[in-house]
Amino acid sequence: MTSFNAPIGPSRSIIIAAAGLVALAGTPAIAAVQATGDTELTATSSGPPSADELAKKLANPIAAMISVPFQNNFDWGAGPGGDGFQWKMNVQPVIPISLNETWNLITRTILPVIYQDDIAGTPVSKSGSQFGLGDTSVSAWFSPVKPTSSGWIWGAGPILLLPTGTDDLLGGGQWGTGPTGIALKQDGKWTYGALVSHLWGIAGDSDRADLNLTYMQPFLSYNPGGGWTYALNTESSYNWEAEQWTVPFNLMVSKMVMISNAPVQFQLGGRYYAEAPEQGPEWGLRFAIILLFPK
Repeated sequence: MTSFNAPIGPSRSIIIAAAGLVALAGTPAIAAVQATGDTELTATSSGPPSADELAKKLANPIAAMISVPFQNNFDWGAGPGGDGFQWKMNVQPVIPISLNETWNLITRTILPVIYQDDIAGTPVSKSGSQFGLGDTSVSAWFSPVKPTSSGWIWGAGPILLLPTGTDDLLGGGQWGTGPTGIALKQDGKWTYGALVSHLWGIAGDSDRADLNLTYMQPFLSYNPGGGWTYALNTESSYNWEAEQWTVPFNLMVSKMVMISNAPVQFQLGGRYYAEAPEQGPEWGLRFAIILLFPK
């Protein structure tokens, strides 16, 4: 997910803690996983997969490769004085597991590393700086190997939130679980679909805000060729306890390159918050490096 998805106070910490939901981490391309609805990505007689092939595979969150994204998110404009800042690096390896000829299990773990300054408090008593780990999310999707007759690819399963935050303002102090699902279709150079999930708190610190969060990420990407990808998504969340929407729109451009024969994707984009809680951020940037391990 993104950041600052609740008003200042306990509910803000809950949403910061649940930031690992995003995620397919920020863009649908960030969660490359096991071959589902696509053929295996292998070298051919003409050599290894091209940058275009890899870029298109990576635009499919259920593609034939493991990925390890390092997604850096920078947000400005939060806090009681409007001068708060947060940097969050989501380390989110995605690992596919072939269960049988019909089903795959796709796992994704998101561990946030966070630095933030003056994102909470009051104008005369700001929260100061914090650095450490946020809460960890683990998602697991069961997905058919083959798409539907109409070409749709889908996966569904559970998501788990672990209270690994090292500061009250970096984590929510709650264990959470719930369902998550994804559906997408690739049509020529276009990929479109949506990721949804919901978290309910099941245990944790009774002094912290309850966890009841819905996350929705519709996405659209276009691969024009040359290893380039242009993507638009919104990583929207609704905090049922605070009755608050957070709706950031992300516009990103990515480039696939080869470094010592290893494929790497670089991503850069901007973010605008169409809706955010009081003292939430106004705008942000994203820079990601995605390491790929195609078969």
